[in-house]
Amino acid sequence: MKHSKKLLLALFACAMSHTAISAPQELDRVAVQINDGIILESEISNMIANVSANAKAANQALPSADALRTQVIERLILTRLQLQTAERIGLAIGDLQLDQTIENIAREQKLTVSQMQQQLEAEGMSFSQYREQLREEITLGEIQRIQVQRRIQVSPQEINSLVKLIAEQGLKDVEFQIGHILIEVPNEPTSEQLENSTRRAEAVLKRLNDGADFKSTAIASSSGPKALEGGVWDYMNINEMPTLFAEVVSDAKKGDIIGPIKSGSGFHIIKVMDTRGLQVQEIDEVKSRHILLKPSPILSEERAEAMLASFLKDIRSGEAEFDKLARQYSEDPGSAAKGGELGWAEPSLYVPEFAQTLTSLQPGQISEPFRTTHGWHIVQLEERRKTDATDKMNSNRAHQLIFRRKFNEELQNWLDEMRSDAYIEVFEAENLRG
Repeated sequence: MKHSKKLLLALFACAMSHTAISAPQELDRVAVQINDGIILESEISNMIANVSANAKAANQALPSADALRTQVIERLILTRLQLQTAERIGLAIGDLQLDQTIENIAREQKLTVSQMQQQLEAEGMSFSQYREQLREEITLGEIQRIQVQRRIQVSPQEINSLVKLIAEQGLKDVEFQIGHILIEVPNEPTSEQLENSTRRAEAVLKRLNDGADFKSTAIASSSGPKALEGGVWDYMNINEMPTLFAEVVSDAKKGDIIGPIKSGSGFHIIKVMDTRGLQVQEIDEVKSRHILLKPSPILSEERAEAMLASFLKDIRSGEAEFDKLARQYSEDPGSAAKGGELGWAEPSLYVPEFAQTLTSLQPGQISEPFRTTHGWHIVQLEERRKTDATDKMNSNRAHQLIFRRKFNEELQNWLDEMRSDAYIEVFEAENLRG
């Protein structure tokens, strides 16, 4: 690793010396090394500019330039680590999958792809830049789902307990908007490190109690997942928020500041930014079934797509039945034995391309073959319904609430573990001189 670092620095030093001879212009430089990858100074500058522009538009104060830069570097480090993990396991979002996602997004906005492209360019973003940003967003969502979902177990006892609790008490009729600041504690900290983190947490709490702006304080001080968003989580009811939040805010009022609360990851300071009556009275659910084929060295991408196109033709002509084809050919072990049936679910629980395809279908309609990170699918939307999410709680809804709560908790654990195992070095400008 040290050798690769020296090689990177030597290459950049060489490039700088040649350019210095030809023209006196400022060069991009390596700002951070993460394992065998790098973050360039231009990436940091671009993100700082975006965060600053968003803050200005929201009339939000920002911390010092040094504090903002530190948070931006941390966000880029976590993003790069996730992308490196995706590359390591062979997760790649191909152009075909990306094109289908863009088409679905345009359809949802009641635009053609060409119209959406014109709209983006009018706002100052090139379409190629938009494509690559979207590709990265999809990749991050997929690698999080792959890595975190397997760490989550939702037991029948947990579901039954929540259903029973809701039946007895009713779904809490308040949603909380939570502000969260995490003062990180290293793994296996020394007594000095623990004392330093404790002092920092107490100092942050004092600043907040003295009237400091929570969002700018979070951007400057927090190691939490929402730091660059001012530490603010969207509205959640008690049953879906992370357990740490749920345990302390149930009886809190708007404006209350709670903490520091010690956990395995550090000291948490929580503020109730806002409360409101429960907004979601009903949720949209879909009942669907699908056939999945996974490309492999034996089954090419083109062959998988062609097979599904043939299945679709046979189903539409009446020569074959969807459920029989699913049982015979589908490579989704959870649904194949049931004729491809996925049951009732909120579309948002599926990967984006699958959810977007379902959104575009009418009941009874079968999609054309499409690609997700799982493979090639055809999906039939069987029914839609609205489910009462406040007065009645079914096991599917309980599972979804518990899963979301655990997902947020395990996502942070996974990111922390990945960061602690990585080789990370942040270079200052002086490191490249001499």
